Amino acid sequence: MNENTAPKSINNRPYISVILPALNEELTIADCIEEIKTVLYENNISAEIIVSSSSTDRTDEIAENLGAKVIRPEKKGYGNAYLFAFKEASGEIVVILDADGTYDIKKIPAFIKEIESGSDFVMGSRLRGNIMKGAMPALHQYIGNPFLTWMLNKVFKTNISDAHCGMRAIKKEALDSLNLKTPGMEFASEMIIEAARKKLKISEVPIDYYPRRAPSNLHSFADGWRHVRFMLLYQPLPFLAIPGFFFFVMGATLMILYFLEGDVENANLHSFVLAAILFIGGLQAILMGINIKTYSVIAGYSERVGIITKIANYQNLERELFAGIIIIVAGVIMGIYIILNWIESGFGSLFQVTNAVIALTLFLSGMQIIFSAVFNSMMLINYDD
Repeated sequence: MNENTAPKSINNRPYISVILPALNEELTIADCIEEIKTVLYENNISAEIIVSSSSTDRTDEIAENLGAKVIRPEKKGYGNAYLFAFKEASGEIVVILDADGTYDIKKIPAFIKEIESGSDFVMGSRLRGNIMKGAMPALHQYIGNPFLTWMLNKVFKTNISDAHCGMRAIKKEALDSLNLKTPGMEFASEMIIEAARKKLKISEVPIDYYPRRAPSNLHSFADGWRHVRFMLLYQPLPFLAIPGFFFFVMGATLMILYFLEGDVENANLHSFVLAAILFIGGLQAILMGINIKTYSVIAGYSERVGIITKIANYQNLERELFAGIIIIVAGVIMGIYIILNWIESGFGSLFQVTNAVIALTLFLSGMQIIFSAVFNSMMLINYDD
């Protein structure tokens, strides 16, 4: 560093804000802060270090003694820690990383350089860097992280290699444009999804990844499911409604073909039942996708555009109830037909499996439509068009 040159700053504000979420990191917080200060000093970068802590050990005391600004979010949670800290950040660039000593702090200048070169948002990539022995479980490294990253890239048209790397940098201006509100671990996915929706320029920096010294707070399957669920919240139609429509049409087609062919009980009974299952299951997936999309719009995760403008409409309730009742009535009529045939046969042996499957399929489908319509309308009851 040139001693005659002042660190970069903007209007007497720090050039970057480094944010560390912390939950009982007394074993590593000092090393993290000291290394951050050293790297920034050596690269002539002015900065503030903010520790957003929900700790109950000595983390806060240690951080304050080293000159970091310690804040206490009102609620616990990975996302809450960042959302609270973002309001306190005054730097032109915001750098985030965990306080557990696993991330490659020496690469902070490389993140800043990417921002200065035109990127809005820079992701670290452990999978393109070096993952030290014992730093990441094989389940995460070879299955979980690549799969979730692939899913996010496909659904949201991104092109990143490590969606769950917690070391990132973003322009404060770009950060303020994102609609971030998720309190938990899903925040990691929300940040990328929102950046993609806002068409921010995203780049990556390969980093080294080191083993934790303290026990991890992560839960592999629970946290993985939370990220999948969050992506589903943003895009339920490709995840649920479109596959559901495929199964629904396939089930309906097979049922019609087998019925027209005749002699279902002796020739294609099991296939006919399978077709009915596809029909009912597909319809349920369609309705579930619609309900999740409605909630997504109401909660502000999705925009009310396209087909959802017609679906997410409180006035649709009467039409959907009418359709569901008609389908139920058709199933009841089919059931009555079966009962009349049974009476006509003198209450003897009954061989009406095909008709019984059709009656059950119609009845259940009508009930699904009615329940879905009522639930959808309840979500929309206070929604202002």
